[in-house]
Amino acid sequence: MSMNIISIFTLFFSFPLTFLSAQTLTAFPVPSGGPESIIFNPAGGFFTGVNDGRIVKYRGSKAGWVDFAYASPTRTVKRCEGTTDPALGNICGRTLGLGMNYNTRELYLVDAYHGLCVVGPEGGQAKQLLSSAAGLPFKWLDGIDVDQTTGNVYFTEVSTVYNLSQVKQHLASGDSTGRLIEYNVKTKKERVLLTRLKGAGGAGVAIDGSFVLLTEFTGNRITKYWLKGPKANTAELLMNISGPANVKRTQNGEFWIALNVPGKINIPTGIRMDGNGKILEKISFGAPYNNSFINEVQEHRGKLYISSIYVDFYAVYKYSRPLDKLFLFGLS
Repeated sequence: MSMNIISIFTLFFSFPLTFLSAQTLTAFPVPSGGPESIIFNPAGGFFTGVNDGRIVKYRGSKAGWVDFAYASPTRTVKRCEGTTDPALGNICGRTLGLGMNYNTRELYLVDAYHGLCVVGPEGGQAKQLLSSAAGLPFKWLDGIDVDQTTGNVYFTEVSTVYNLSQVKQHLASGDSTGRLIEYNVKTKKERVLLTRLKGAGGAGVAIDGSFVLLTEFTGNRITKYWLKGPKANTAELLMNISGPANVKRTQNGEFWIALNVPGKINIPTGIRMDGNGKILEKISFGAPYNNSFINEVQEHRGKLYISSIYVDFYAVYKYSRPLDKLFLFGLS
């Protein structure tokens, strides 16, 4: 395993850091709150999962939000609408990561309590694809991405011991039972790619499908798992870095990764990097997040979208990078 380790010191002192304030970030409320991940709809708008188990669709400033889908077969409006009670997770569901197959327009989702699911473009009750892998029932799925060429799905499991309602116990235990898993859409079989991960978080597939970038939130590292080529089925440590969360590929094949830097005050940050671990840019998000943790930073058509399970809004930053040319991929 080759290692290209970039220290936290290198990240925050060798690269210029852009600090954003409430004057540059615009916050938009989300029904029920807690949007961990956003996925854009080729037909317009975007989807996100919220606290009460719904996947909601944003249709624009005039049309607003509408219910789109849900993962739990036991969810009811009376019991679940508007709830933020984690004890109701098994009943109401709690979708975290979202990914889309832009060829079939199917929305793939990982629900913290109901496994890997998929729902068609019309929405409604999602179909459960997997509830376990290698004989172990899922406890807490989190990140997901779809290979646009093969249609295969790559997703993470934070822990095989603790669930979403046991975050404090998970953090205190030093748990290292996380996994990276592949779902083959043709065979409908799963394959566990990596085990013994510490807080497995985001997963992002390369634009050519040659590798997956994986983050470990409590392991404080970003790993490259090769899917093709001479290094296929091997893992390569790209960097040690504090608190990496979700991974989102850009339209030209780079990646945005959300970071949470612990200290006296958390500094929610996004870094843009290439597939070799070279950091190209980093941006720190101040108000309205202040010291709240963020889960995801995503670039879409000249804007950055920041989302977090810990707040009741998502934020947008009008963004440009004059030295980079954007290529539309999948959303043109």
